Amino acid sequence: MKQYGVSKEEAYDEFKKQVESAWKDNNEEFLQPTAVPVPLLTRVLNFSRMMDVLYKDEDEYTLVGPLMKDLVAGMLIDPVPM
Repeated sequence: MKQYGVSKEEAYDEFKKQVESAWKDNNEEFLQPTAVPVPLLTRVLNFSRMMDVLYKDEDEYTLVGPLMKDLVAGMLIDPVPM
């Protein structure tokens, strides 16, 4: 931010644009025919989804908050009703 003389909000907006562009690239590439097996591509896509959850609004990986605790509890502890 200091190097380019922009505010925190401007840097955040630019970063958000880059993330949105990367999502578009991911989705387009996932839909293209390729020699890479679909299960491997699915794992890469799921990893991208998890990173989006962890870092969407704040750093939930380093600073675990109630949002992350609820997500983990919902996936691993609370049973899924059938």
